Amino acid sequence: MQVVPREGENALSVAGPRPMEWSTIPYSAPQGPMPNGRQRTSSLESPIMLLTGHPSAIYTMKFNPAGTVIASGSHDREIFLWNVHGDCKNYMVLKGHKNAILDLQWTTDGSQIISASPDKTLRAWDVETGKQVKKMVEHSSFVNSCCPSRRGPPLVVSGSDDGTAKLWDMRQRDNDVKVWDIRKGEVTMTLQGHQDTMTGMQLSPDGSYLLTNAMDCKLCIWDMRPYAPQNRCVKIMEGHQHNFEKNLLKCGWSPDGSKVTAGSADRMVYIWDTTSRRILYKLPGHTGCVNETVFHPTEPIIGSCGSDKQIYLGEI
Repeated sequence: MQVVPREGENALSVAGPRPMEWSTIPYSAPQGPMPNGRQRTSSLESPIMLLTGHPSAIYTMKFNPAGTVIASGSHDREIFLWNVHGDCKNYMVLKGHKNAILDLQWTTDGSQIISASPDKTLRAWDVETGKQVKKMVEHSSFVNSCCPSRRGPPLVVSGSDDGTAKLWDMRQRDNDVKVWDIRKGEVTMTLQGHQDTMTGMQLSPDGSYLLTNAMDCKLCIWDMRPYAPQNRCVKIMEGHQHNFEKNLLKCGWSPDGSKVTAGSADRMVYIWDTTSRRILYKLPGHTGCVNETVFHPTEPIIGSCGSDKQIYLGEI
């Protein structure tokens, strides 16, 4: 797979009322200065890495918990695994889905990947062998999303166009759906505020807040704590775009919860400060819709994937 390191300040730029420089976010790892005199802040081989190889649009990407591997899911029905460091080699391809991969997640121990597809299945993959270890087939329509539990038993929830969310126990060897009574199984909270379809959501690292992205071109932060006020929408961030493509644009938190990021149809990667709601970075480079943007778990790196079949890793 072609890996193109790109250097130079013009490849990515910073936007905002008072734009931050790339070097203003401290990182403790010892790094040498770049040719232009700026200090490097990450262990990437180059400040910007371009990963190419997928033959079709890339809808989803995630760093593994250790931050050493990227998994990407594409319209080409395949999941690629890439090294984060060195020349970002694509070292493994996971094949089995009969349609595009719309979402994927790593399990908390980093040993498996869960993937969701319009082929109506949810699948689990062993990342050491590249083999499919579980296929979950109870949905009657497109499976758009999946999320493993952060703690406790190995459960995975999936969301589908069939109007259901299903909870799966990964310890079961068969394909039975285990229906769990989470307390009463009733709707306990309805979050009202978006004016159009939601395309992505993620809980904050501490579980207190929920970030949602919707086709009304708003990114909302909701207070999920038990005794929060009735109006739980505490922050609204704007600037990114949705368009006629109606892609399921994702969103995500930085590991410390101080920043959020989202995909955008205007080909830009957006990063906001959660306190001020200001756009910290507006990063060009993609030539198609940016479908997902993710923060590295330990280093100041932002990853993005798009309909242009490309993945960027950028040092911030």
